Amino acid sequence: MTAPDAIAADYETLSVDLAGRAYDILIGNGLLARVGALSKPVLRQPRVIIVTDSTVAPLHLQTVEDSFRAAGVAVASIVVPAGEGSKRFDRLEALLDELLAARIERRTMLVALGGGVIGDLTGFAAAITLRGLDFIQIPTTLLAQVDSSVGGKTGINTRHGKNLVGAFHQPRLVLADTGVLDTLPRRELLAGYAEVVKYGLLGDAGFFDWLEANGAALLAGDTARRRHAVKVSCAAKAAIVARDEKETGDRALLNLGHTFGHALEAETGFGAMLLHGEGVAIGMVMAFDLSADLGLCPAADAGRARAHLKEVGLPVSPLDVAGRQHWSVDKLLGHMAKDKKVADGKITFILARGIGDAFITRDVDAQAVRDLLARSIES
Repeated sequence: MTAPDAIAADYETLSVDLAGRAYDILIGNGLLARVGALSKPVLRQPRVIIVTDSTVAPLHLQTVEDSFRAAGVAVASIVVPAGEGSKRFDRLEALLDELLAARIERRTMLVALGGGVIGDLTGFAAAITLRGLDFIQIPTTLLAQVDSSVGGKTGINTRHGKNLVGAFHQPRLVLADTGVLDTLPRRELLAGYAEVVKYGLLGDAGFFDWLEANGAALLAGDTARRRHAVKVSCAAKAAIVARDEKETGDRALLNLGHTFGHALEAETGFGAMLLHGEGVAIGMVMAFDLSADLGLCPAADAGRARAHLKEVGLPVSPLDVAGRQHWSVDKLLGHMAKDKKVADGKITFILARGIGDAFITRDVDAQAVRDLLARSIES
């Protein structure tokens, strides 16, 4: 694991290598003010429609609009309510109606300016409007920069679970401006950090070592360390997506912590009570604990995962979720059984042989899972 280089005046470029649909991820400070010029090579007409939310719009929308106009690109914007509640059928329908009312064409570019909710919603709208529009991801949260903006997964939630309706639809460009992370509330930054830790735990023990030593400084605002973490995380995800775009194989490794985490999110209503990254943090601890219970992973490694997440301020147990006074093993198992990775009625688990060595399995003793859940929710 190499230390981060000194911050360059410009940006760094990573490529997601997909046959016929390759695209670049640009990482650096100040990219929002340059988005017009940086996006022009992938525009098929000098017109974009920005989709953002009510939290991001007052902070960044004017900068992005001005940049496009300065580059000679016509721009219009649509602002949706902030929060996971916008990943619903009714919000999708409202967005589609606004896009069609704007008389978009197949060459019109959509721009997702926001966190994971905006990226998922806009990407899905792009996938299904006029049978496919191009779109650009401009992620404004750490979680979106290192995870949801890369890889082409788009979708919405239903009452049956998270992201159960959607499509694989790759962006044409991802612009990760690490400077915007300074505007994030601490809780949102921590939620994104959980996804950063995920890359170390699933496949890069050296990166996890680096995070143990540098995570606190990263979260405190160290620019070089933030940029380094975003770059390493995006590179890891890009490599996995290039090997397995449609999640038929090892792309499922990226779901470390998500099987448990999504169940917790479903039980809390996909709202502010439990942010996605917080659910992933708890889920990763549970996945490592289950691995240790099954004799697959050293207990010391499970302890390190828990200790680091707890040290930076992330929840590591369902009991850490504010406002939850009762959890049910059966309800959590019911949510897990609806997970989109279920195959032949068996829940897919991402377990670990140790830090940096995750693997996919459906051969997990059901009683061991029940025992872990019961132990995790005991007050």
